[in-house]
Amino acid sequence: MTAVGEGHAPEDRSALVITLPMANPLLEAAAEINPALVRKGLPAHVSLLYPFLPAAELTADVDAEVRDLAASLPAVRTDLKDFVVAPRFVAVPAPALQPVADAFCARWPHIAPYGGRFGERPEPHVTLATGATDEEAELVRDRVRPLLPLRVAAWRVDLVVRTDGDWRLRLTAPFAASP
Repeated sequence: MTAVGEGHAPEDRSALVITLPMANPLLEAAAEINPALVRKGLPAHVSLLYPFLPAAELTADVDAEVRDLAASLPAVRTDLKDFVVAPRFVAVPAPALQPVADAFCARWPHIAPYGGRFGERPEPHVTLATGATDEEAELVRDRVRPLLPLRVAAWRVDLVVRTDGDWRLRLTAPFAASP
């Protein structure tokens, strides 16, 4: 994940994510190559808005807006089947979650996903490895490939906050219909 921005400590981060526990075996397979490649503190997930708001700006009104927006969206099933590979990075795209990401980005247009590092509309994905050498990235793909395709259900949005070096769940906002 990227830094929140100027003036915010790492512990002052929040993110809107869709956790995908059924995809945890993909992270476990990547961690078998090198545990340092897999982010600690969160299960398999797709980031909708990271960074989101500084922790000090998270209010009951923001919580209500997150819940209301999530409740206006249907649950989504998506197939994880391909790889996105960039230098030091391996992920599995979750394209069916693009409308959800678009809805949250439209609600908070002043927040650029990933600080704008990947454009205005980055493709939703489950990150498998960051900081990988070319050889490690290839090994991760080889280890994960037999686990794909994987159909996962997205039925809620989680607002998480980074505190004391770990991620803490602030709220869970279910979609309109759960799978």
